[in-house]
Amino acid sequence: MKRSVLAVVTALAFVASFATTAVRAQSAAPAGYDFNGMPDMSDFDPATWTSPTGDTIKVAIVASFSGPAALVGQVYWASAAWAAHDINKRGGIVVDGKKKLIELIKADHASKPDQAKRVVERMVLQEKVNFLWGTDGSNLQKIINETANKYKVIAVNTASLSDDLQDATNFSRYAFQTSMSADQLGRGLAWYYGQMRKKERKFYILDQDYSFGRLLAEGFKKGLKEYYPDAQIVGEDYHKLFLTDYAPYLEKVKASGAEVVFTGDWIPDAANLLKQARQMGVKLPFAHVFMDEPNFLTEVGVEGTNGLVQISQYGTVGDAFKTPEQIRYYKAWNDLWQTKWKTAPFNTPLFQHPAGNIGSYIEQTEWLFSVIARAKSVDPEKIIKVWENDSYRFTNGKMLKMRACDHKAIQELHILEFVPPGEQKQSFNIRPYYWNANYSAAGPIHAVPSKAILPLMDTNLDRCKGANPAGE
Repeated sequence: MKRSVLAVVTALAFVASFATTAVRAQSAAPAGYDFNGMPDMSDFDPATWTSPTGDTIKVAIVASFSGPAALVGQVYWASAAWAAHDINKRGGIVVDGKKKLIELIKADHASKPDQAKRVVERMVLQEKVNFLWGTDGSNLQKIINETANKYKVIAVNTASLSDDLQDATNFSRYAFQTSMSADQLGRGLAWYYGQMRKKERKFYILDQDYSFGRLLAEGFKKGLKEYYPDAQIVGEDYHKLFLTDYAPYLEKVKASGAEVVFTGDWIPDAANLLKQARQMGVKLPFAHVFMDEPNFLTEVGVEGTNGLVQISQYGTVGDAFKTPEQIRYYKAWNDLWQTKWKTAPFNTPLFQHPAGNIGSYIEQTEWLFSVIARAKSVDPEKIIKVWENDSYRFTNGKMLKMRACDHKAIQELHILEFVPPGEQKQSFNIRPYYWNANYSAAGPIHAVPSKAILPLMDTNLDRCKGANPAGE
């Protein structure tokens, strides 16, 4: 699963991404969020938000709304619903000459492949959705993409990270991967340690035993050879999903002489791994992707989280808030979280900031809505025509470009160094000058240039033969 799931985890990175996207001519400047048109969002509550029905643009949010990763579904829902609410309060999107609202439908796969196949088929054949949005788990995203290809509807991959989803075997014209990918993440962390930090040399790989974990580790090893040839892999293990006892692995880590533990685990595994490591006296820093869920970070505390290093799909170098518009949008979400959201899990620290993965999920959803607006249609062929080679600017200035040949997003990623609350002002530059007072979080933030981590391109895919990996 991509990064999986998980992705979830939010808080920590940068600013405010909210809402939806401006309608701009594709020949003009890159599309991006329309700050000036943002409506009053004060009536939004993810726990009670009701989707419009009827003659709408239908989007199925395919996720784990039940099962061991149910929290991830809540994260996805809040993110997509925020973007949809923004669009709907603007009056909707004109498609085929008629303005329509966005309708979101929950499609619960419960982290089970057989259930995913059934629910996705139902979304297409019975609910008649126009778009499939997912998901936590690359194995499950593959089912979504296969269904999209079978019935010719658009699938948007905002969260699954396995590189083989868009390779020659699995590619579909109807699937678009707006998320980062496993190989990019692995190479990005290797780039940081070898080209920027240049300190620790001994790494222990400990990942989940499925496609995402394996591909992530391969990307990291490949990146070390390219960017940090003096580094050593002193241990390498893979564990089953939803494990509860990491002691055997952590004992091997302790004996290995490792200076950093590299992992792509997502919750609940990420939480259990870090908590048990600290309980066993393993104080090494973790280089991670999803070890950032605020509720479990609070349990571990400031000292136990200090020194963690995260590679993120949502970040900005220096101050998180660079303009008054960004501050205004951040406060639109954060003020609601502080004053109006009373239902768990939305009232917990996980949902405090529209940043981190939540920020990215919001803005990837906005990109979809922007494409619909510029295509002026939900017709898959018209969506494909607009989205291939399209560029989109996040609210913090980050640019994404959709590579036409394999529908993978080209983007820079960011490294977040976790520091105590007193040092978090290095990124959180407005009051209270920290992301959270109860654990270490993003302080210094560094960009990994997109050209150093171009997504893998399978040249066995006919569409990609002779294509430029940079999408130029």
